[in-house]
Amino acid sequence: MTRLWERMGGSLKEFCALGDATYLWPRWIILRAVGLVYVLVFAGILAEGQALIGPDGIAPVRGILAGYAQQYPNPVEAFLRVPSLFWLNSSAGMIATLQWLGLAAAVAVVLNVGPRVALFACWLIFLSFVSLGHFFSETAPDPLMIEVALLCIPLASPGLFPGLGAGTAPRRVAVFALRWMLFRLMLEAGLSKFVFGNALWRNFTVMDVMYETAPFPTILGYWDFQLPHVYHLLEIALTFAAEIVAPLVAVLGGRRWRWIAFFVWGALQLGIELTNNFGWLNLAAIALAVVLLDDAMIVAAVRWLRLHRLAGLLASRGATVSPRPVPPWARWGLRAALGTQFVVALFFYLVAPARIPVESIPGVIARPVVLLFGSWRSANAYPLFGSLKSTRETVQFVGSNDGGETWRSYGFRYQAQQVDRMSPFIAPWYPRFEATLQNTMLISTEPALYQAVAAHLIRRDPPVLKLFRQDPFADRPATMVRMPIYQLNFTDYPTHRATGHYWRQQYLGEYAPLMYLSEHGEIVGAN
Repeated sequence: MTRLWERMGGSLKEFCALGDATYLWPRWIILRAVGLVYVLVFAGILAEGQALIGPDGIAPVRGILAGYAQQYPNPVEAFLRVPSLFWLNSSAGMIATLQWLGLAAAVAVVLNVGPRVALFACWLIFLSFVSLGHFFSETAPDPLMIEVALLCIPLASPGLFPGLGAGTAPRRVAVFALRWMLFRLMLEAGLSKFVFGNALWRNFTVMDVMYETAPFPTILGYWDFQLPHVYHLLEIALTFAAEIVAPLVAVLGGRRWRWIAFFVWGALQLGIELTNNFGWLNLAAIALAVVLLDDAMIVAAVRWLRLHRLAGLLASRGATVSPRPVPPWARWGLRAALGTQFVVALFFYLVAPARIPVESIPGVIARPVVLLFGSWRSANAYPLFGSLKSTRETVQFVGSNDGGETWRSYGFRYQAQQVDRMSPFIAPWYPRFEATLQNTMLISTEPALYQAVAAHLIRRDPPVLKLFRQDPFADRPATMVRMPIYQLNFTDYPTHRATGHYWRQQYLGEYAPLMYLSEHGEIVGAN
């Protein structure tokens, strides 16, 4: 027993990056992957940003900031609550400038050019968008990438062209900070399901509906849905292993078990990516798991694959020279900053899965934590998919240009809509417009966002129309738009084989009042 405790203590020390291991190649891989995800992030904002938050967009940034300014009259508090560069300027030019600067910074991270400065730019610019809310709402992918970028800044090498950075080895406190984040992401996701989750998780039926209710289920998700319940129980077991067992053995089991945790976690994330299209969330989660590895583990794995020349190259290139001395103020400043982040992350870690309202925590504790860290997304909770709906409901936009005699549908690009069409494989691309529509309908009965989209469709705003698969009124503009809500369920295999249909569609009513063009040329909603 004593020997077991000693072994676990040594493994814990290794997990905290207190041993002799080096992390040059894991750092190199992680930063390239993080840069790639940010390329996707800013490419998506470039594709949809002006239609979503532009001056003539669905939720103009100027109006959003005006609302925040009214809510927080003190400009200092307003900035702390909503940290965004858009306070300086909210024009279309500013939106375009930040989009392109963010994309350039992401490419610089991928190319390893000035990685610290580039990561800081990615963090600050993306935070400026996410702080606006609305289309940059509190879904898991956005705060995850903000926290990852922030923690990668001290991990990265200084300088303009650092290469592998053998002379500036990763600081152990920076490695531990990323490992602590990965541990929280893994274990909190598991606890939110298996301890605090809804009945679907507790009675082991969640995988019977998971693929049906996913944001953009793929054809693989459809076929997975058809498999027997016992197979879905195996999927739940894999989830349990990846999100509860894996983080614990990664901490206490040493290198061999860190490899096992890495592959189990990666298998889960890859499966989710292929069946459910959760954007860049799963790619980021796999990239973050690389921090479980060290240089010796990577070299040993390459040798096991019989790639001896490559293993020799990796070992020689990764030979660490004496790291450059760091001034005491910088060393202790980094420790203090990451130590504070550790404590605050622990606060959110304890609050979120148990669903403890922040308002019930004493103000002397909660107010500064939420103000300085919650608003800045510096530490986040990740209770991923603990609560799921058992049915899929979707709102569609249908218009008419002949007074309601005939109706034509505005086709979504990715979301389930036609009974004979599945969502394409789009991950790690994140279609923000359609994802936000789906999320809004799930968490709120307020139809304002859908009504705003309908108004833009009647006005025939080109940027908004481009968000849809086609314009059904190229001949004559629509003068009214309805928003019916449907329940969608997968068909069984015999039905699909006979009809070609993947979905059964049931009309549930109207999600929001009819929007129409009045005789005075105004867009109004029916009572």
